Amino acid sequence: MNKLYSFFLSESAKIRIERFILYVAFMGFFAHLALIYLNKWGWISLFADSELLENPISAVYTPFSFILVYEVYLLIYYLPKSFTTYITKQYQIITLIIIRKLFKDLSALELSTDWFEIKGDLQFTYDLLASLILFYLIYQFQKQGKRIPSRSRVPKEKTDRFIARKKLIATFLVPLFCLLAVVTLVNWLGAVSFDSASMPALSSINSLFFDEFFTLLILVDVVLLLISLFYTDEFHKIIRNSGFVVSTILIRMSFGVSGLISTVLIVVAVLFGLMIILTHNKYEKDKDVKTPGLGFGSITNSE
Repeated sequence: MNKLYSFFLSESAKIRIERFILYVAFMGFFAHLALIYLNKWGWISLFADSELLENPISAVYTPFSFILVYEVYLLIYYLPKSFTTYITKQYQIITLIIIRKLFKDLSALELSTDWFEIKGDLQFTYDLLASLILFYLIYQFQKQGKRIPSRSRVPKEKTDRFIARKKLIATFLVPLFCLLAVVTLVNWLGAVSFDSASMPALSSINSLFFDEFFTLLILVDVVLLLISLFYTDEFHKIIRNSGFVVSTILIRMSFGVSGLISTVLIVVAVLFGLMIILTHNKYEKDKDVKTPGLGFGSITNSE
């Protein structure tokens, strides 16, 4: 298992995958750009009615999709190393999905005095504001994740067992997510009709893979919550880990709706996670003042 972990999730593997994704993102961007201009010049008529082939700005959608793939890998990479970074990656992924959508929406904006009466322009405004709010909330979440230094002590063998279990989960997740991505791609290609030159609606493309991805993350978060119960029964840590599960569920729910409700659910999910970690840190601070050196803090910092 250690060999598999090193193959998938070592530092050298991370660098190798990062370079590969960057090369693919570059090629995908120029390929998408070429399709847009070939359609525009009338040399081909492939998916001419697709929103993703109407404007050169839409070509940014493709490299962002590959960046999201890399973020998924980083989420798994940080799972055994830092639990707060793992949760942060979930928030970064959903924020990048919104940013990716903004690039598509930019190409279809209707600049007029009726801005707030045009549904597409209004949704663009919501997403733009949401991306700024999420950017700030994620910053605060990362800051709070590093705020409380661990002064607690746990037997090293317990800490090692906890990290080993998370490494096992992470090692299992890499091929599982690869399989999920392949199945999703095959199913999507099966839904594409080349004869009628039509493509699935962009709303379904936006949630492609990631609705199933976050469903699986919910299950992973629940498993991590159950494993953590072997190492601590402290109320504030149980609530913190349970709160992160709720946050992930809210993000998953956002894929089942559209428009403003979807955007609000995402912002509420990240805000809820931030409030959970803020309250957890206050518990930790009070506990360290009253009974320094006790608890399971060292586990949660490596989580």
